[in-house]
Amino acid sequence: MMETSASRSPHLQRVERLNELWRVAGPGPTGSSLPHRLLFSVRRMIAAALRPQETFNAAVVEYINDIATERQRMDDLVELVAQCRAAVDDTLRHREALAARERRIEAGMSALRTTHDELRLSVGVLQQATQTLKHELARARHASGETTPAPATPAPPPAALQGPAQDVLGHKYVGFEDQFRGTPEAIGERLAEYVPVFADATNVLDIGCGRGEFLALLREHGISARGIDTNAAMVQVCRDQGLRADAGDAVSFLRAQPGLSLGGLFAAQVVEHLEPSYLAALLDAAFDTLRPGAPIVLETINPACWFAFFESYIRDITHVRPLHPDTLKYLLLSTGFQRLEIRYRAPYPEHEKLQPIPPNPTLADWVDTLNGNVNKINSLLFTCLDYAAIGYRP
Repeated sequence: MMETSASRSPHLQRVERLNELWRVAGPGPTGSSLPHRLLFSVRRMIAAALRPQETFNAAVVEYINDIATERQRMDDLVELVAQCRAAVDDTLRHREALAARERRIEAGMSALRTTHDELRLSVGVLQQATQTLKHELARARHASGETTPAPATPAPPPAALQGPAQDVLGHKYVGFEDQFRGTPEAIGERLAEYVPVFADATNVLDIGCGRGEFLALLREHGISARGIDTNAAMVQVCRDQGLRADAGDAVSFLRAQPGLSLGGLFAAQVVEHLEPSYLAALLDAAFDTLRPGAPIVLETINPACWFAFFESYIRDITHVRPLHPDTLKYLLLSTGFQRLEIRYRAPYPEHEKLQPIPPNPTLADWVDTLNGNVNKINSLLFTCLDYAAIGYRP
C-alpha cells in the first residue's frame, strides 16, 4: 500500500520537499503556456549563473538524504528492539509461569511420594498383622484338636506395660519441673505454637498435662480440653487453676472412652518416659479414640542433638529411653496415622555454637577445612533441642 503524505512522518515530508526544491531553476513548467515556458527559461539562465550554489544544494540534499535513510534505519532498529524486548518479556513471563507450574507439580509429586511411602508402610504393617493373625488362628485350631492343649504363650508381666514413673516422686517432681523445665509462663509461651493445630477441635486430651500450661492455653482460645497425669501432685496444680484434669493411667483412660470421641491428643515431653510396649499400646488406644481428621501431637527431646541428649535427657531420672524423630514418625505411621510432619523447635542459639574462622587468603585451605569441621560438629551437637511429631487420624 502506498504511503500517503499524512501517514509519513514530518521529517520525511521535509526531506521530500528538499528533494523537490534543491535546484535553483526550480521545477519544470507545469503547463504548456508560453509565460510558464519563458519564466522557466529565465530561471535556467539564472541557475547557470548560480551553478556553484546548485552544486552546494545538491551536496547538502544528498547528505540530508543519507541522514534520513540512517534515521529511518535507526527507527526501524528501535522498533525491532522494542519488539525483541516485548518478546523477551513474554518469554520471561512464560518461563516464570512454567517455573511456578513446575514447583506446583514438584510439590504435588512430593506430597504423592509422601502419601505413597505412608501407604506402603501401612500396607506392610497390615501384612505383618495379617500374617500374625493367621499364625494365631492356626495355633488355635491346632490347640483345639489336641487332647493335651499346647502351652500358651505366657502373658507379659505387668511391668512390661508400664507408664510414666513420675508418680513415684510425687511433689518432688513438681519441684523438679519448676527448677529445670522452666516456669509455667515460659512453658506456656513455648507451647503456644501448637494451639493452631487444634483450632477447630473439641474435647482435646492432654496426656501428661503436668502443671496445665497447655490446658490453660486451650481454655484461653475457647477449645474444650481435659488433662490426665499419673502424678497426683501435678493434677492438683491443674485443679487449683480451675482446669479439668484427672490422675490416672493414659492407656486405661483412652480405652474407657467411646470410640471416635476425642477431637485431638497432645503430649509434650511424655513419650520419652514410656516403655516401648506402653507407647505402642498408647498409640493404638489413641487411634481408636480419635475422630477422623483429629490431630495427634507428640513433643519430645531431640536425641539427634547431642547437647539436648546430654544436657536435658539424662538429667531427668524418670526418662526411659530417647526417641529418634524417624522412630517416632514410624511408630505413628505404623499405627495408622497419616500426613505425618516432624516439626523441629527450640534451635540452639547461634552465638553459642562453635564459630567459624574469618576468611584468610593466606590460609584459605586450612580455614575451609577447619570451618567444614566446625559445621559438622555444630550439626551434631547444636541443632534443635526438641521436636514434635504431628499426625492425623484418617
